[in-house]
Formats: sequence, structure tokens, C-alpha cells
Amino acid sequence: MQVKKISAFGIGIAVVILLSIFKSTESSIITRNKNIYAVGIDENIIYHDIQKEYGITLDSFEVVQNRIHRNYNLARLLTEAGLESDIVNKATFRASEVFNIRNIKAGNDYKLYFTKDSSKTLKYFVYKHSPVDYLKIALRDEPVAEKGQKEITLVRKTCSGKVSSSLWETMIENHIDPMMAIRLSEIYAWTVDFFGLEEGDQFKVIYDEQLVDSIPIGIGNIYAASFVHSGEEMLAFEFEQDGSKGFYDENGKSLRREFLKAPLRFSRISSGYSNSRFHPILKIYRPHRGVDYAAPTGTPIHSIGDGTIVGKGYTKAAGYYIKVKHNSVYTTGYNHLSRYPRGIKKGQRVKQGDIIGYVGSTGYATGPHLDFRMWKNGYAVNPLRVKAPPVKPIPQEELPDYQYTISALKNELLNADS
Repeated sequence: MQVKKISAFGIGIAVVILLSIFKSTESSIITRNKNIYAVGIDENIIYHDIQKEYGITLDSFEVVQNRIHRNYNLARLLTEAGLESDIVNKATFRASEVFNIRNIKAGNDYKLYFTKDSSKTLKYFVYKHSPVDYLKIALRDEPVAEKGQKEITLVRKTCSGKVSSSLWETMIENHIDPMMAIRLSEIYAWTVDFFGLEEGDQFKVIYDEQLVDSIPIGIGNIYAASFVHSGEEMLAFEFEQDGSKGFYDENGKSLRREFLKAPLRFSRISSGYSNSRFHPILKIYRPHRGVDYAAPTGTPIHSIGDGTIVGKGYTKAAGYYIKVKHNSVYTTGYNHLSRYPRGIKKGQRVKQGDIIGYVGSTGYATGPHLDFRMWKNGYAVNPLRVKAPPVKPIPQEELPDYQYTISALKNELLNADS
């Protein structure tokens, strides 16, 4: 009898403990799942996902999505959505405090959130300015506006391909974001001649893809790349030193050089450096001390290196031109410009890659192109034959850390599909 009492007492304690654990677990589940709500019939509990966008609970509203038409502004959008003029004025004023409403663009999407009751009252307006940026207005007696950003998710990816025609078209053929062509041209701007790519050249890239709502929106960080040009493989690894990120080869030497390979991102060489070239306008043979890059009018022109603008103006032959002195040895010239960026002036310091002009056809030119020239110690030289020295490599004492960092990336590139 004594044994039975003890057993019953023990069972009772066990039940209390189990109920306590169950209650605690249930509470924990509900606490962790903040985006879940429960509806119960008797003791049966059914959990539902609460779907939200821009912080708005979708189950509470009827959502209408439209695209902004030409000549529409915020006030017109809100008025046509059924708001009274005083609320429209208040909402427009509040929105202007957090966002330049003049930048609302035709073609972009916006959403209207109406209540589900018979009144169909408009409660929220959201303008999608970009895949990330948005303007949200809570429409009350006193409207509240906020500028927000959607969360960007990063997914690490590897891409590869073989060049068929142009690098840009190769990206499209391989279902890669075409902006990867721009990013690669920036990384290898000092080491690869992108105007002389050959069929069969190859690339591999380890990078972050940016996603918003599971939709790709762009390319994030690039960790490593391999580019094979004319049978030579060039590796590039991102590394930070002195607070600045750059790309280095497997031996720790910077891919950056004192000069860019070319002053344009993408175009073609239409005429090279020559001691005797037939001039298409003057109809005579004479030296052509530069390299012509054919490109559409308005194509940005970049300074190939740091320097000071020592010449800017117009001549009958060169048209609008600009001249940059880089150091005591090298000077470069850019002819036949259509225009200059705002604020460009003689005596101004520029950095490598800065836009200093735009392609045109001023002066003695039969069509839009850039006549690019280079002088060494005051004498004209062929820009394509100048080998610029690299910038500072990774210090010897930091090389072990660098080699350790890139070892896994090298294996990842090696195992990537070609």
C-alpha cells in the first residue's frame, strides 16, 4: 500500500512536469514565430503565415498595383485613387519631407491598399522607386510618410563562360547578368585588352548575387576571378590593405597599374598609331600619332591615370579636346569630344577612371570617335605599347595571410565549370 501511494505521487509529479514542459514549449513556439497567428476551434489550433510587404499585413487589404503613366505626379495619383484634396495635400507635403517626389518616374510601379469593407478606404500608398528603395505613405487624418529599403539577400555563386563575340553578348548567352562584363572590365582594366578579345577566351567568377524578394537585382561583391586571354590565365583575388580593397594576382601583385589599358570601357579600335596614314578629310598622307576608338556620341571617356588637366579647349583639327599631365614623364590627350562633364576645368586634379569628356565628332572627324594620344617626355608614343608599372604589392610580411586567404578561392575556381 505504501508503494502504491509513492507511485501515485510520483506519477502526479511527472504529469505536472510534462504539462509544464508542454506549456513552455507551446509558448516558445508562439514567441519564436512572430509572423504566425493561430485560430482555434475547441482545442484544434491551426497556424497560418502572416504575409506582409512593406510592413503591411496583406490579409487586411485589397491590393491594386499599377504603373505610373507619363506626366503623372504624386498628387494626381492620390487624387485618382479617391482621396480628398486636403488629405492629398497633407500626404504630398509629408512625402516631400522624406523623398524628392519630383523623382517619381513614369514606368515605375506603385501599389494601393484598400480596406476590405464596403467603404473601400485607401489606407496605404507605396511607390517602388527601385528594386530596393520605396516610398510608403500611411493615409490617415494626419498622413505619415517614410522612405524605406527592402532587404537585400546575398547568395554566393560561381559563373563561367567562353567568349564568342563580345564579352557583353557572352554574358547574355550564358544567362549571366550582363553587368558582369562591366565588373570584369574594371577588375582587369589594366591587364586585359578588352578591345582585342579572341574567340575562346574564358572567364570564371566567384561572387555574390543580390536578391530582393527572391528576384536577382544585381551583382554584389566579387571575391575571385580567372580570365584566360590569348592562352594566358590571369587570376584576381580581392584583398584589403591600408583600408582599401583591391585585386591582386596569386603572388600578391596588384592588378592595378599606373595607367588603364584604354580610356573607354567598350568600343573598337578604328585606326591605330601610324607614321603615315591617309587622312579621310584632308586627303593626304601624314602621321597619326594616336589611336582612334570608334564609339557612339556621348560615350564616357575616362582618364587613364591620376593627373592634372593642363589643357582644355577647341582647335580646328582636334575639335573639343582635353589634356592630362600624369607625372613628370607621361601626358595624355583626348580629341573630338562632344562635351565635358560639368565643372571640368584647367588645373583640376583628376583620378584614374574619372570621366573627363564624352565621345563626339568635332574638328576633323568623319564620325563619332575618340582620338587618344600619349606623350613620353614630350614625344608622341604609341599608347598601345606603353607598359605601365603596377602599384604597390602586398607587403612581404602580409603575404602568408594573403596566401592562406586565397587558397580556398583558388580551389573553388579550379573546380568551377568552364
